[in-house]
Amino acid sequence: EKKSTHHHSAASSHDVTAPMGINLPMSMATTYNPMPHKLSEGENATPLEVIGSTATDKLVIIMVGLPATGKTHIAKRICRFLSFFHDIPAQIFNVGDYRRQLCGAQLPSDFYDPENSEGMAARLMACDAAINDCMNYLKQDGVRVAALDATNSTYERRCHIVATLKKMKIGCKKMFVESICDDRELLEENIRKVKLSTPDYRDMDPEAAIADFHQRRKNYMMVYEPVAERDGPHVKIINSKQFIVHSIRGYLPLKVVHFVMNLHTLPRTFFFTRHGQSEYNVLGKIGGDSGLSTNGLEYAKRLAKFASERIAAPQKDESAAAGSFVADNDNDSETKGTKDNNDNIELPCRLWTSTLRRTKETAQFISHHNFEHEWDNGDTGQWVQFRPMARRNLDELFAGICDGMTYREIEQVFPEEFQRRQDDKLAYRYPRGESYMDVTLRLEPVAQEMERIREPVLIIAHQGILRILYAYFMGLDRKDAPYVSIPLNNVIQLTPHAYGCHEHRFCLMHKREMENDGQDEPITSMPRQQQQKMPKKKSDDPTSTNFIIGADYYSTSCEEEEEEDTKDNSTKSETTYCPNDPIMNAPSC
Repeated sequence: EKKSTHHHSAASSHDVTAPMGINLPMSMATTYNPMPHKLSEGENATPLEVIGSTATDKLVIIMVGLPATGKTHIAKRICRFLSFFHDIPAQIFNVGDYRRQLCGAQLPSDFYDPENSEGMAARLMACDAAINDCMNYLKQDGVRVAALDATNSTYERRCHIVATLKKMKIGCKKMFVESICDDRELLEENIRKVKLSTPDYRDMDPEAAIADFHQRRKNYMMVYEPVAERDGPHVKIINSKQFIVHSIRGYLPLKVVHFVMNLHTLPRTFFFTRHGQSEYNVLGKIGGDSGLSTNGLEYAKRLAKFASERIAAPQKDESAAAGSFVADNDNDSETKGTKDNNDNIELPCRLWTSTLRRTKETAQFISHHNFEHEWDNGDTGQWVQFRPMARRNLDELFAGICDGMTYREIEQVFPEEFQRRQDDKLAYRYPRGESYMDVTLRLEPVAQEMERIREPVLIIAHQGILRILYAYFMGLDRKDAPYVSIPLNNVIQLTPHAYGCHEHRFCLMHKREMENDGQDEPITSMPRQQQQKMPKKKSDDPTSTNFIIGADYYSTSCEEEEEEDTKDNSTKSETTYCPNDPIMNAPSC
């Protein structure tokens, strides 16, 4: 009797039962795991790699290199990568910005003459101001990385920076990243496409600006001293092809080295598209591995034409090419595009899909012919055009026990889970499934591969996946990624550059061509700026969630635009579809 009382007392104090599906002896049934391991972050614990927990030391990245060698581009990509995929706060301190604030923009080339004592003093003052702000930034709690972006072309200047850092006594590590570019053609392209758009040469005559810039560069070359062993830990990047790494230690510095070895400064273009409408899209179900609907197959055929006539065709001028593509209903009709004068020229292109049926079926009509190709390293060989590569990393966010359900069913069967997702869509993890943070972790190697490749790549994937990749390259905060609008039947073209990313959108299949697919997306799945504009939907149940149903919230202006007979189906900033349209924005995880 006393023994029985003892067991009863233990059970009441812990009140813990066995997990579902586990049958324990009666004596253990009420005392199973009385002291469980509880995560401080809760059930939706985020992988440590994407919340910066694996990085402890602070790091200063000191850029080195002559003008127009891609230093700013490299510094920005490093900081963007660390902050987005690893939640490591990082900031760039560009000495040129400080110099412009102190001395003004559009200074003549002789200002940079090493014999100009006043110019040298002003530039040193700008450097010290940038270092001071850099150090104040690193003193903040949680801050990990700062990049000092300047030519830092002499050993004396680099010693001055290191000595100033030591005086601050922050205890941060430092490494030099030197960019060397002696490729004449690449230099000229960097000057024309990047430098002429900076405040130093804005609104100047292009030829005069180029001549002045070349003279400025010569002034730097007169005193330039490459980074050597005496400088300490460093990595040299030579024409984005050769890399020299010296004395690099630690998690963050090695992470930077691995990343920059995948970088290059050559222009590149990505094309994002969701799979065509799937059978589950029609039913309003999320996840699954269904095939394409009739509309989905039609989109796949139009995408194949777009791939051959827009992605693979060299464009004379990206600004002129935008809006030139037309996807006609008649598959045999001629599609108009802007091609190079030589119609036989074709760009080598890549094709990535997820491993799920709907993305593979969307790619099924794309041609995969062979042709001779020469790579930038001089190698030649047979290139398989749009060779399909199915990547597990690109599979849609897994909805766990909610896979194959509609949002309404989730709300009815798992109301608490539904509300948790509404409250924090970024960190919410489906039971036995994934969260957006989990997906961010598995997309890191994909992003690095995208930084590395030279050829245009067409990525046929899913809304959750493309939201994260889009947010990364467009410079969005990752907390906004789950709300990015990635509609069906559209191709998004991204062209990253040193100071941002150009975007073009092409609508290959209009809403009027599709039947209502019965989608019901919760409002929190819409872009954030649209949530406040949503009218409240009348319901008999005052506790029911506001859903987007049918064409209830389809704007009149978009409907009128759909009726216009226009051949311009693309845009740089605003799209021809309504962001709240449930058909064009079919739900995903």
